[in-house]
Amino acid sequence: MSKRRLPIGIQTFREIRDENCYYVDKTAYIRRLLDEGKHYFLSRPRRFGKSLFLDTLKELFESNEPLFVGLHIHDHWDWSVRHPVLRLDFSSGNFTEPGYLQANLMDQLTAIERRSGVVAESATVPGRFARQLEALHERTGQRVAVLIDEYDKPILDALEVPEVARANRDFLRGLYSTVKFADAHIRFTFITGVSKFSKVSLFSGLNNLKDITIDGRYSALCGYTEADLDTVFAPELPGLDREQIRDWYNGYRWLGDDKVYNPFDILLLFDSREFRAYWFETGTPTFLVETLGKRHVSSLELGEMVGSDELLSTFDVDDIATEALLFQTGYLTITEEEDLGGERLYRLGYPNREVRQSLNRSLLRYLVQDSTRQMANSIQLYRLLEANDFAGLETLFHAFFASIPYEWYTNNDIARYEGYYASVFYSYFAALGLNITVEDSSSHGRLDMAVLFNGTVYLFEFKVVELSSAGAALAQLKERRYADKYRGLGQPIYLIGVEFSKDERNVAAFDVERA
Repeated sequence: MSKRRLPIGIQTFREIRDENCYYVDKTAYIRRLLDEGKHYFLSRPRRFGKSLFLDTLKELFESNEPLFVGLHIHDHWDWSVRHPVLRLDFSSGNFTEPGYLQANLMDQLTAIERRSGVVAESATVPGRFARQLEALHERTGQRVAVLIDEYDKPILDALEVPEVARANRDFLRGLYSTVKFADAHIRFTFITGVSKFSKVSLFSGLNNLKDITIDGRYSALCGYTEADLDTVFAPELPGLDREQIRDWYNGYRWLGDDKVYNPFDILLLFDSREFRAYWFETGTPTFLVETLGKRHVSSLELGEMVGSDELLSTFDVDDIATEALLFQTGYLTITEEEDLGGERLYRLGYPNREVRQSLNRSLLRYLVQDSTRQMANSIQLYRLLEANDFAGLETLFHAFFASIPYEWYTNNDIARYEGYYASVFYSYFAALGLNITVEDSSSHGRLDMAVLFNGTVYLFEFKVVELSSAGAALAQLKERRYADKYRGLGQPIYLIGVEFSKDERNVAAFDVERA
C-alpha cells in the first residue's frame, strides 16, 4: 500500500476523495442510522471529525455517487434519488454579542435560499426555517436532510456572559423544536456538538431526538480505531513506536469494544513524526481550569470520578456538573461501567498521556500563576529524580508550595486538607508524563502515590499535621508493607513520607528510606 495525502484540516468529504487522501470509511454507521431511526444527536469533543461526518451525509443525500465508490454504503443506497439538504453550521462567529445569533441564522438561511432558488419569507427565524423545509419538500418531491453542526457553540462561547448564553439557549430551543413540527418534510436529522445540554433546557421541544452519544454501537463513529491505524494508515507507521502511539493518543471510549484516537493527533503525528500534545494545544482550557480551581477539585480526583447517565448530561448555562464538563470536553473518558441497582454508572479517567500530562500542566500554571517558575520547577524535578537526589527533592518540594501565591490560600479552605497538598505533588509528576498510580490498593491499605521512573519505584505517603509527628508518614509506609506489591519488579524501592504543616502551608517533614 502506497502513501496518500494526509487530510490535515480538511473537513470536506469531496476534497478528501478527489485528492486521494487517507479516508477511514464511516459509511457503515450511516447505513445503520438510516435503517434504525430518523432524528439523531451526537456529542463528541472538538476535532473528532464531526464536521467531516456531516459533510459525508450531505454528499450521500445529494447522491454524488462517484465519491462513494469502494465504500461500504455504495451498494446499499438508491443513487437515483436526490434529497435536498438543509445544513446549519455554527462553527464561526462572535456569539457573545446580543442578537448576533439571530443575524447569523438569517444570513445562513438567505445563503441556503440563494443556492436552492427557494425563498421562504417569514418574520421569525424558526418560521423561515420551517417554511424552507416545506418549500424544499414541495419543490423536489423529496423530504429534506437536516444537518446541524456545532449546535451548542452559540451557548458555549457566551458562558462567561450568562445573560447572552441564556438568550442564545432559549432562541435555539425554539429553532430546534421546528424539527419536530416539520417532521413530515424531513427525511433525516443529525445534530452534533461538543456538549450534551439537558433535554429540558434545549431539546424539550424535540423529544423524538435519539441521543447516540453513549451508545456502544456508535462508539467509533468519530475517531480512529486501532484497526484503522493498522490498515488504512499502515504506510505511515514504519519508524514510529506503535506502543508509544497508543500510550500518547489512544483511549477515548463511549462504551462498545473500541477505544479510539483523536484524528487530529494522529494526522499531525504522521506529518511531523514527533510526539506532542497536538489536540490539547489547539484549545487552551482556560474556562475548564478556572472552573476546577473555583470548585476546589483536586487533580487526584480527576482520574477517579464517577458519573451516571443523568449526571453526564447535567450541562446547562447555570448548572454544569464537573463530571459532565470534563467528560463532554474530552479531558476524561469512560474507563469502566457498572450496574448499581438498575442505574448505570460510569467510572471516568484520563484517556491517554497527552491529556493527563497537559491538563496537569495547565492546573499547575493556574496554581503557581508563574509559568516560567512552574516550568523551571518541573525540569529540576526530573533531573533530581534521575539522580535520586533526595535532599534536593526536599528543597524543591518546599519551592513548589512557596511558589503558590499567598492570596490563593486566603481564598481557599482546601489548603487545610491533605488532598490539596497531595494533588500539587501529583500534578508536578503527571505534568512530566511519568508513570503514576494514586490510591493504589493492596491487602494492607491504600498507598497515596506510586511513581515508577528510571528503573526505580518511589512510594509516597502524605499527611497534614499541626506539628511534625516524628516520621508518622514513613512509619505508615513501613507498617502497611506497601513495598511488598512492587518487589516483583526487581527495582530499587524508596519509601518517602511527606508531612505538611497547616500553619506553614509547606513541607514540615520529608523522610526517605530504602525498602
